Amino acid sequence: MNARYTGYVFCSLAMLGVGSTVVVSKAIAGGLPPFSATALRFAIAFPIFLAMMRVLKVRWPKPGARDALLLIAQAGAGSVGYTVCLIGGMRLASAADAGVIAGTLPAVSAAFAALALGERLSPGLVGAIVLATLGVMVCTVRFGELAAGTGGGHSLVGNALVFAAIVCEALFILLNRKLRTPVAALPLSALMSGIGFLVAIGPAFYEQPWRLPVDAGAIAGVVYYALVPTVLGFVLWYAGAARLSGAEAGVVTALVPVSALALAVGVLGEAVGWAQIVGVSFVLLAVVLATR
Repeated sequence: MNARYTGYVFCSLAMLGVGSTVVVSKAIAGGLPPFSATALRFAIAFPIFLAMMRVLKVRWPKPGARDALLLIAQAGAGSVGYTVCLIGGMRLASAADAGVIAGTLPAVSAAFAALALGERLSPGLVGAIVLATLGVMVCTVRFGELAAGTGGGHSLVGNALVFAAIVCEALFILLNRKLRTPVAALPLSALMSGIGFLVAIGPAFYEQPWRLPVDAGAIAGVVYYALVPTVLGFVLWYAGAARLSGAEAGVVTALVPVSALALAVGVLGEAVGWAQIVGVSFVLLAVVLATR
């Protein structure tokens, strides 16, 4: 098996795991408040990252004051904000709609880079942003169901929260590029988990999850979220990305909306209508344009 093929396999498995977070978040949302689930996720993942650093003899970074503040902001946006908004959104949104929205990350990241970093938007990136926007609108605006007289199952608030999660993840990417001294992948993942836990634990106590009945499905969902997309996803993605160019790795992110949509149908039994099919088609085209 050559290096590029191995890279595609590893990155694809990682993206399948990311797509599954949409479905898992649906299960978590039904049994745990969002900050409590987020704190538990990082409480599980952080010790594993610490153990990996110890085994691989990776040292902690020593950021300056400015970079330390950026790392805290990264954790607040990408670690806590993403998870809380996604779980909160999944209380209302369908997993099929959320999967399409999750696929807009490359286009949203490109737009943020242009606005905040002054990077030039190529015609391909402009097209990607337009297509991603159209994809979200098709899923979010209820004209399809209204025309059919069915009343629809979309949630504007739920979809808005899922999109807010994507914005948080785009901020994470943007803030990482603002670091004066880049942090290696493994210690960065450990830092994001550790700081994320500290940020989430206060609001988690306010939610008082111990007063709620124990929901085994929600807890199992959080354990899966911590072990598979968080820890294993990190290992697979960086092992695969090391064998691919940035553009090649970026194209693989197209698997996120596809896997989320497939899992929404196969695991949750959701019905996928023409709106989601058209929406995911726009998003997939946007991913290809954004990464070429």
